[in-house]
Amino acid sequence: MSVSIPAGTYVIDPSHTEVGFVARHAMVTKVRGYFRAVEGQIVVADEFANSSATATMKVDSVDTGNGDRDGHLKSADFFDAENTPEITFVSTGIKDVKGDEFTLVGDLTIKGITKPVELEAEFNGAATDPFGNARIGFSAETEVEREDWGLTWNAALETGGVLVSKKIKLTLDISAIKQA
Repeated sequence: MSVSIPAGTYVIDPSHTEVGFVARHAMVTKVRGYFRAVEGQIVVADEFANSSATATMKVDSVDTGNGDRDGHLKSADFFDAENTPEITFVSTGIKDVKGDEFTLVGDLTIKGITKPVELEAEFNGAATDPFGNARIGFSAETEVEREDWGLTWNAALETGGVLVSKKIKLTLDISAIKQA
């Protein structure tokens, strides 16, 4: 069984897309953040397995709801926005298609370091919006080890453990508009 999506080239609609992350803080709670500036393209091929996706997130758009924390994330301790202003994803394949669910395989580049990732993805549907735009929607998630991308800053806690978890959950809710 395969995903049934109208073939074509779609551009990510940033105002209806959310690219986020979840990290454990002080070993006791989860902190969520988002990249508010995202752009990209999804090319849906007639044979879905041959489809592709690219995305770029602007590091300066990181938003955790706390200005001090956002500033720290933009610093050289984490994303180093001054020297590496973008995070990119380029798909390299699609596998394990089961109905509307599939695994999107690709290369994630953070701070100039590129590593392969696998996103568990789901096609959420297609619709024509009130303005006549053909839209498609996807959600996806994966878990990564942030230190694989040189994001190694941390602080030890007196009670044991660390301030920021090594494992980070990435979450995506994508809306894209078909191009003429």
